[in-house]
Amino acid sequence: MLHVPADRIFAQRNEQIFTTRPYLQQRLALAWKRGATEDFETLGDIGDTPIAVEGNSASDAMLLTANGGKLRGNLKHFKSFDEAAKAFTGGETPVLAGTLSEIEGALTASKTPRDAIGITQVKLAGPIKTSWELCGAVKSDSRDLGYAVGDMITSLIDNGTMKTIFAKHGVSYDPPSGY
Repeated sequence: MLHVPADRIFAQRNEQIFTTRPYLQQRLALAWKRGATEDFETLGDIGDTPIAVEGNSASDAMLLTANGGKLRGNLKHFKSFDEAAKAFTGGETPVLAGTLSEIEGALTASKTPRDAIGITQVKLAGPIKTSWELCGAVKSDSRDLGYAVGDMITSLIDNGTMKTIFAKHGVSYDPPSGY
């Protein structure tokens, strides 16, 4: 698996997996349509504006608990991020919640002009992480494979290929903090 949240304690407690080196810093973000809603810097600035979000996602959990639950009534839940993104790009909602890479990828895929969209990375105190590193995982008896994958990921980061791949899909590359 190549899309696993890097969590040292979880990896140490789970004898069935071995994790690779982290390759990406993932962040929760909100996108909004300029002109359809006011620009905002904090979740408190959203007011009653509807927000498209994938149900049972990190973004959903964050928004359900943020500001004492004041945004619960704003949320329009969808079965997948793709459905939420289509609602946003189709004009059904003026705000979209997801990870920064999901949002940027959806905007690129839908050919939505970037100057028409504002994106804010979410920063909150509380129980929901708004930023985490991603890594890969293999079965614990396949450590050689895990090391090889980790070495390949490091090579892709070091030689700029990872950044190039992300840019090709309209997504900004944010390396993990250790790089």
